[in-house]
Amino acid sequence: MIRSICVALLLASAAPAVAASTADQQLQAIYNAEWQWRLGQTGQVQDGLDTRQGPRLPCETPACHEARRAYWQGVIDQMARIPDADLSNEERLNKAVLTESLRAEVTNIGWRNYEMPINSDTNIWSYLPAQTGFATADQYRNYLSRLADVPRWFDEHVANMRAGLKRGFTPPAITLKGRDDTLAGQIRPALESPFYTPFRQMPASIPAAEQEQLRAEARAVIDGVVNPAQTKLLSFLRSEYMPRARTTTGARDLPGGLPWYRDQVREFTTTAMTPDEIHELGLKEVARIDADMKKTMADAKFAGDFKSFLTFLRTDPKFYARTPSELLGFSALVMKKMDGKLSQVFTTLPRYRFTLRPVPDAIAPVYTSGRGGLDACYMNTYDLKSRPLYNLVALTLHECVPGHSHQAAMALEAPARPAFRRRTYFSGYGEGWGLYTEWLGTKLGLYETPYEEFGRETFEMWRAARLVIDTGLHTKGWTRDQAIQYLEDHTALARRDIEVEVDRYISWPGQALAYKLGELKIRELRAKAEAELGPKFDQRPFHDTLLGLGSVPLPVMEAEMLAWIAREKARVATAR
Repeated sequence: MIRSICVALLLASAAPAVAASTADQQLQAIYNAEWQWRLGQTGQVQDGLDTRQGPRLPCETPACHEARRAYWQGVIDQMARIPDADLSNEERLNKAVLTESLRAEVTNIGWRNYEMPINSDTNIWSYLPAQTGFATADQYRNYLSRLADVPRWFDEHVANMRAGLKRGFTPPAITLKGRDDTLAGQIRPALESPFYTPFRQMPASIPAAEQEQLRAEARAVIDGVVNPAQTKLLSFLRSEYMPRARTTTGARDLPGGLPWYRDQVREFTTTAMTPDEIHELGLKEVARIDADMKKTMADAKFAGDFKSFLTFLRTDPKFYARTPSELLGFSALVMKKMDGKLSQVFTTLPRYRFTLRPVPDAIAPVYTSGRGGLDACYMNTYDLKSRPLYNLVALTLHECVPGHSHQAAMALEAPARPAFRRRTYFSGYGEGWGLYTEWLGTKLGLYETPYEEFGRETFEMWRAARLVIDTGLHTKGWTRDQAIQYLEDHTALARRDIEVEVDRYISWPGQALAYKLGELKIRELRAKAEAELGPKFDQRPFHDTLLGLGSVPLPVMEAEMLAWIAREKARVATAR
């Protein structure tokens, strides 16, 4: 099976030649062919406007990755031969999005990033168990087929990780501490396994006898295939990978060092900013937000100094939930308050609904405070004394609504666009919007106490400090302890969150830079719109247009929003 997949990849490695009558049609033929090819690579199948997982996991061998690199470079070259001036505006946007996303893929494969598939935040096992059930028996069978494919998936990754070990291309050992426990926590007898979750409650449309047959197959494949594969992977991690992972923490110490880091910065920020420029911007933002935080401390009528105020916020029981349900209830209340404000923010709302869930127990100890997606917004209820409620307003706005979960629903129901646009994500755009929504809460009256406002400022400081810390760690020789201390001195984040976050910056270079750069660009564009349109500025069409773009590189977002401002200005002038 492995050989047949790789052979198919190699045979398809040259992007297909395309002939069409117009530039738009030429481009459409290229990206439609690429999308069908990509589905085959990822093991996904088309499901209406969206995609879902098919019966196998992707091939991860070096030959497969190299074939992808060659194919995608061919697609980039084909698109480059189509002049932008010959394309409609929508197709120029499609070309820019696909070119930048494939450029990053080609670059990463060239660096052999697939040899480092895990870091402190992301791994190859936690997202394999399905969190919910499936709609049809065929979807259950596809899931069982994927579970049977787990040993190959792990073995191919292990071979790549061994190659990374050989050349010193690994995450820092310190950032992997405890991550193996999340895998160990998944190795349970079938009936207790997270892989069995979809079978605990199955749709009534599947006959009872067929349900029992599927459950029996699930128990057999979990106990007989998945758990042995997980045990083998766990042994590799504990006996071979983690003990031999590099002891350095900076990207500059990796093979390729600083050039590799600059490429990661380009991928995540989609800008041409250098690490030094980003570091200096971060220092300026930290100084600005620090002044805002001290003013808010005064508004809270706290008599001590800033350090004492941080200690007070970290230790007073009144700021912390006593049970997971209390924390989730607080977040749900913020979501409903925001629901009541949505008509002030958008003219169009999505029909798709998401739910609120706790972060799964298996990954909660090393997971971030929250994360939002199309189907659910997750809040971390592990170690409640590290989850202050005053941070939860900003976190809920960012992750749930009008942040990522809402954003994902808007993207799903956006005007018809090529399928690849629904699966393309740029961190600067997506995370920039999330951080912007935290600030937007100040305009909507969502922060009801000085403590909640300080929590928002803590989050803003956290993202600004990332610009300093990430570039400091990877280009300026900062130590892990130095980075932890910097974040501890400037924010009210709990020590656990700080350590988790710093380990993320160390093991995932460049990713954390996107948030603040994206937010600053959106706020800059809003300020320009307000200045140009004056009292005629309406934030609702501004937000509609911004989210209506779908995920795009920051330079594309800027160009499109400047064009919107010009059109609005002309419309206002004509209406006078």
